[in-house]
Amino acid sequence: MPDQPNPTLGVRLKQLRKERGLSQEKLALDAEVTISTLSRIERDATDPRWSTLNKITEAMGINLLDT
Repeated sequence: MPDQPNPTLGVRLKQLRKERGLSQEKLALDAEVTISTLSRIERDATDPRWSTLNKITEAMGINLLDT
């Protein structure tokens, strides 16, 4: 069985957001980022700054340093 490719950062963030039952609007509000920023990240249209990624993952209850 072939290995599955690793999802991109944006795809993985979107998966995690949906698993947690969060809308883009709710996550953006909790993470203090704009909806358009979150959308661009999830579509891999931009690479987030570390600080932005940290805000998003903290809002989802994920600690990047523990992964």
